[in-house]
Amino acid sequence: MPRLALIHATRVAIAPIEIAARHLWPEAETISILEESLSVDRRKAEELSSDLWGRIVGLARYAETIGPDGILFTCSAFGRAIDDAAKASPIPIMKPNEAMFDAAFAHGNRVAMIYTFPPAAAGMGDEFRDAAAARRRCAELTPYFCDGAMDAKQSGDDGRHDDLVATTAERITDADVILLAQFSMAGAADAVRKRTQVPVLTSPAAAITEIRRRIEAQTKGGRC
Repeated sequence: MPRLALIHATRVAIAPIEIAARHLWPEAETISILEESLSVDRRKAEELSSDLWGRIVGLARYAETIGPDGILFTCSAFGRAIDDAAKASPIPIMKPNEAMFDAAFAHGNRVAMIYTFPPAAAGMGDEFRDAAAARRRCAELTPYFCDGAMDAKQSGDDGRHDDLVATTAERITDADVILLAQFSMAGAADAVRKRTQVPVLTSPAAAITEIRRRIEAQTKGGRC
């Protein structure tokens, strides 16, 4: 049974990725590691500090001690630190949105991104541009902040969260695809799709599909 470590900075990201894993990779054993101070401290910081950077790398090293075949981070605000953690690891370590960006490029170059956690925007913008450059795409990312949605989600009001995200999506008319930036937003996808004709992508399904591919490829490559 493959083991996948999931590292979360907020508890609202746990259910969406665990649901995706059960549907798309039921054979895998998923282990969730929650460190909520990451999102609290990241919200207070203008940039990703060296302290936060070190904590992300440290979490990856800790996760390796539980014997996973791969590690998936579910918070979108720590991209470059996750890259650093991945460089020194013998197993696949993925950022939350790598696979979703690849899926977005298949739809076109005008990409809209709705986000609810302000610190996530800058890092995701950098990751998107890096991904586009690596694939020689002229894609452009336009971010849309959905004010109040994260507070609603954290208070347990999923209906208001989903309605706010869908209302933001209604304003987007000049995009080839809409991304729901954070894992915690995945549950809003159906509400969004009812109020826009633009294709809508979420992170969890794409991330599970890709981390499974990487783990299985590494497992096959290591066989004699």
